[in-house]
Amino acid sequence: MFKIHQLIFALFFVLGNIFFSQAQNFKASDPISVHQKIKKGILPNGMTYYIYPTEVNKNTASYYIIQNVGSILENDQQKGLAHFLEHMAFNGTKHFQGKGILNTLEKQGAVFGKNINAYTSFDETVYNLDNIPSKDGGVVDTCLLVLHDWSNFLSLTNEEIDAERGVITEEWRTRQNARARIYNQLAPYYYNNSIYADRMPIGDMEIVKNFKYQVLKDFYKDWYRPDLQAIAVVGDINAAEIEAKIIKLFADIPTPQNPKKRFEIAIPEKVEPTFKLALDKEISASNISFMIRHTAEKSTATYADLEKATQRSIAFGIINKRLGEMAQKQDCPFKGAQIGFQRYSRLNDVFVISITPKPEKQAAALTAVMNEWVRASQFGFSKGEIDRAVIETISSYENYLEKINEISHQQIIGMVKENYLNHEVMADPKAEFEMTKNILKNIDTKTLQDAVTKLYTKENRVITLTGVEKEENLTQEIAFDIIQKAENNSSLQPYVDTFEGKTLLGNLKIDSGKIIEEKKEAAIDATTFILSNGVKVHYKFADKNKKQVNLKAESPGGLSLYKSEDVPSAYRSTSLAMMSGVGTLSNVDLEKVLNGKTADSFVTINSLKEEVSGSANVKDIETMMQLVHLRFVQPRFDEEMYILLKQRLQNSIKNKANDINATMQDSVSNILYGKNNPKIRFVDQKYIDDLSFEKMKSIYLDRFSDVSNFEFYIVGDVTKEVIKPLLEKYIASIKGIKRKEKFKTDIPEWTAKKIDRDVFIKMQTPKSSVNIAFMQDYVYTQKNKILNSFLADILTLRYTESLREKEGGTYGAQVKGGLIKDPITKGLININFDCDANKVEHLLSIVYQDIAKIKKGEIAAEDIEKTKKNYLKSREDSKNFNSYSMSVLSTYFEEGFNMNDPKNYENIIHEITAKDIQEFANSLLDKADTAEIVVKPLQ
Repeated sequence: MFKIHQLIFALFFVLGNIFFSQAQNFKASDPISVHQKIKKGILPNGMTYYIYPTEVNKNTASYYIIQNVGSILENDQQKGLAHFLEHMAFNGTKHFQGKGILNTLEKQGAVFGKNINAYTSFDETVYNLDNIPSKDGGVVDTCLLVLHDWSNFLSLTNEEIDAERGVITEEWRTRQNARARIYNQLAPYYYNNSIYADRMPIGDMEIVKNFKYQVLKDFYKDWYRPDLQAIAVVGDINAAEIEAKIIKLFADIPTPQNPKKRFEIAIPEKVEPTFKLALDKEISASNISFMIRHTAEKSTATYADLEKATQRSIAFGIINKRLGEMAQKQDCPFKGAQIGFQRYSRLNDVFVISITPKPEKQAAALTAVMNEWVRASQFGFSKGEIDRAVIETISSYENYLEKINEISHQQIIGMVKENYLNHEVMADPKAEFEMTKNILKNIDTKTLQDAVTKLYTKENRVITLTGVEKEENLTQEIAFDIIQKAENNSSLQPYVDTFEGKTLLGNLKIDSGKIIEEKKEAAIDATTFILSNGVKVHYKFADKNKKQVNLKAESPGGLSLYKSEDVPSAYRSTSLAMMSGVGTLSNVDLEKVLNGKTADSFVTINSLKEEVSGSANVKDIETMMQLVHLRFVQPRFDEEMYILLKQRLQNSIKNKANDINATMQDSVSNILYGKNNPKIRFVDQKYIDDLSFEKMKSIYLDRFSDVSNFEFYIVGDVTKEVIKPLLEKYIASIKGIKRKEKFKTDIPEWTAKKIDRDVFIKMQTPKSSVNIAFMQDYVYTQKNKILNSFLADILTLRYTESLREKEGGTYGAQVKGGLIKDPITKGLININFDCDANKVEHLLSIVYQDIAKIKKGEIAAEDIEKTKKNYLKSREDSKNFNSYSMSVLSTYFEEGFNMNDPKNYENIIHEITAKDIQEFANSLLDKADTAEIVVKPLQ
């Protein structure tokens, strides 16, 4: 419920009485109006359906089936079967034998894992077909037929069941990392030894490998039934036609006779608090969680519910703002902390304090956060904090309603799931906003205190600690003592809000420049402005995203211009500037000044260029332009933030040796580039030692000293008449030194043309990680760029079939390809997958066999057509967003061609043949430098 409201967690400024005078008065029992655009119905067999027409993604629709079934329903012999059934839904149904669902939908441009997917949790299993073409009635019928078959007609053949056992075992192996092992230790405490603690959806691998076929079929028969299912169709569709199709198609699914009761589990009450320290050799950072479980609050779908949710959201939002401000001080003992209240299970909610302490600061971190919680619960909130929270809440609603037609399919489905699974109202956003105005009118500190302090009860307390070996970890005695002392801390004082009437520009005086030339770029319907300071600004109107504007500015040079010892300072200089705020404002004050506005700006220095970016709602476009101006003329560098930045980096490398993923990445990098390659800088002690406050400041000032060397791009729902005076005032006024720079092309080389290495690393859960790469200099053209991606995506299809489906050898192989233009044009293919260490050599042989087949021209026509469809569909889908117009604009001036011209994309795609792919594969791979690095467990 209250989907808009749940998005509001950053809060801020005072709102005038004029606005609130318009608010209505409501009673606690007044119902919340239901969203009228969502069509909901129930079929005679008990199945629920939802339909929501929207053109946010034109010519596409998304189809979901929500099963009110999860791992909590398994018995001791079925652990893992709810998740196993999810996999089996893609392995044969009544109307789609074998891999028929994937093969059919991939021909429409859908991609498995992206457009076609599913998930299983404790209490639900959800299948999705996202962004499928919706204007072909046959495709719509096919998608509905898939949902129909998922409901009641899975084939569940013995052969497919056996084939999937290996895939799920490899999924378990991939996911069985340190965090998963920690969770397994803590689950009995989280759930007070209830069945939740023993029903992780991935299941028990001994059961997964050995269960009898009928056990899975019985689970399917018992629980996959229409009274526990809802289907949802969201997209560019005719709602009446879809409803008629649903009613007709799903009528043949039988009403269950004497069905098993769909039970729910309440976590048992526990008066005494519990504590658990969990350790794992591969954990590199600690975490503290202080939870208080509650019986779930049942939705009444009334004003009272919304009032309670609004009050809690604002109160916790203010507290989390305070914690965020504390974390920006170098003497703060925690990296981050949050306090909130949320749903925990079907029958339980939870108040939770989550803390990420700095190394060796667990006790201090818990003390600091507990004191801040108690301060808020005892003394409440300042008027300034509440006023800012109110205006931010109002602004969030207004922005949401302004873009109501741009709500994504996923957001709508989220609302549907909450309604079906948790009986939360699908609120009408305008009506909810009217109620919220009335709630905000009556908010004061006592109301907010009462809303959250009643959640802080003595019973059902659980303190868990993810500890780090060789650190001084909290004990139960110390943790309980810290909490008790905070609760009785008589020395606490009310929070002091020091923010007073500051403005973004302060006393800064700006002398406007001029637009001296305006050129029409007819090919892409854009305009180029030449400013009096030499800056070029390319502008294109785009209103696919209403009331939104985006800006980016780029200048060549970047890190390539600096010596190895200066690269850390150069790269982190923009981080320091962003952490420090801007102009006369600290970052904390900047957030408060921007309260209620939707505008931002960021600066980065990457390998080849420096960049400034910004985005805003149109009403706040001037604020965005002011921020961009300040990034050039009044950047801020705070020495305390410099100390904090170094401290954070220092903390990141402490215990890094415990992090198995970091160890793997470092090992691969060292093999590829050499252990101490001066052109490769990773965060280690030498990196931190090379940082210099003065260097960071001087490098930033140098990189952003010449605005004339930047090329600006502005795209959005804003006219030239609005843009031009803003450009003259905020961009043309920036002085530049009119230098001309380019990046350097001195790049790191591999240690050898052919690398073949095994790396042995000690790990808790044995697995192998395969890393294969092909790289060589290659001619950069638009067709070659597309062919490189084609090759990678066709290999992905092949490996999904061979490595995953036929062999059950991996959960999935990732293949990425790219033709890089700068600094030197290179073609790349990377192949990565995890697997059982004992199967590495066998799977490697298959990897190279599939590549050899493509080089021989053995390429399935079906794979080519699937890839073409995907590329063409993705291109059309991208045109629904302003970001596509930004790509058109920047590509035209940076790459020199028009993306909108079919000859530069669509025609190339249509004309690609198997011979093109074969020739490209041979020319790229035959002469490529190669690397095969396999990480294996050290016995």
